[in-house]
Amino acid sequence: MTPRLPDRVVHAATARARFPTLSTRLFAALHEVDPPADACVDALAQHRDRADGWIAEGVAGRDPDDAPRAVRAFFAGARELPAWVDWGRVDRAGRLFFRAGIAGGLTLGAKSLVGGYCSPGGNKPLAFSGALEGQVSRRLAETGRFVVATCSPGALRVGGEGWGVTLRVRLMHAQVRRLLWRSGRWQAERWGEPINQHDMVATSLLFSVIFLSGLRDFGVPISPSEAADYVHLWRLSGWLMGVDERLLPHDEAEGLHLAELIALTQGAPDEDGRRLVRALLDSPRGTLRGRGRERLETWQIRLGEGFCRGLLGDELADALGLRKDAWRFALPVARAAVSTARRVLPRRLRDPARWEALGQSYWTQNVEVGLGGSPAQFLLPSSLQGRRARSREVTRASVG
Repeated sequence: MTPRLPDRVVHAATARARFPTLSTRLFAALHEVDPPADACVDALAQHRDRADGWIAEGVAGRDPDDAPRAVRAFFAGARELPAWVDWGRVDRAGRLFFRAGIAGGLTLGAKSLVGGYCSPGGNKPLAFSGALEGQVSRRLAETGRFVVATCSPGALRVGGEGWGVTLRVRLMHAQVRRLLWRSGRWQAERWGEPINQHDMVATSLLFSVIFLSGLRDFGVPISPSEAADYVHLWRLSGWLMGVDERLLPHDEAEGLHLAELIALTQGAPDEDGRRLVRALLDSPRGTLRGRGRERLETWQIRLGEGFCRGLLGDELADALGLRKDAWRFALPVARAAVSTARRVLPRRLRDPARWEALGQSYWTQNVEVGLGGSPAQFLLPSSLQGRRARSREVTRASVG
């Protein structure tokens, strides 16, 4: 028997007519999760005093041989990388990310992350967990750390930093899923399963094809081979994150096709999405020191809104309640600046290797500042802290 579509799905008939095979697979994915990771966190919960040590062994690429079978199976599965991985392409792909520098940082924040918050079903685990609103700058820096580790050459090989960070994040997702199931507050009939396969592949697309489209909006030149390699990199990252291989796109065209279907069926941003986006955009507040800091922080926030509107489009920006003022021209101005620089800078200053080095410095500084001197640990959460989990959703469930 085919499971009932969750209430979050809109335009299902149109989707089935336009994408008959793909929509069937994607709708089924709303009810599918990540059994190896779920079994692993269940086993870890029974051995809290040993869990951290087993995880540390596993993410280093070693077999935690005294761990329960489910823990060993999880890490063993991640060590058996798929035959389609091309390490030359994976290692080349990260060059584009670092070369993009600040344009990549703005795209990641104002298009990729905000795009994820716009999903009224996919944003629910984040709203429940309170992971963003509690420590915005730190959470954003941890996301940056994950992306930097993913894009660094060699880091996705077994035992590499990107490989280990990805598995830690995957276990974090499984633990949030476990907490949501046990809370009694999760409404699968409305949203599907928490952090399901549909939302996992949607997130992977935000870091790959959606990110590429944002870079092009800034005028960053991307060759066809660079785009193909970048999608290949995130195909591997998605596989490590536990996404069903059948959902992961082989190339950019497939990824954009899937993204179009997701956008068609996810519905308009809801109040949770607006709240999460507001927390992200307001994150500069209180970060500066000295005279005139409040005005500078306000300018940063308004600039962020302007880039969001330019990268997302007016329809989504209006639904998120973003201002429509002179700051909306920030993206066209930035694109014109990139175009001018490509024409007038001396050849030595246009050297891609130079921009890759500058981009690496940019990301190192931004991640370190955001982490505030405390390393990103990607620990399993022990409880749900979100405002929605504590109050509003309980009320809505009781009257709905």
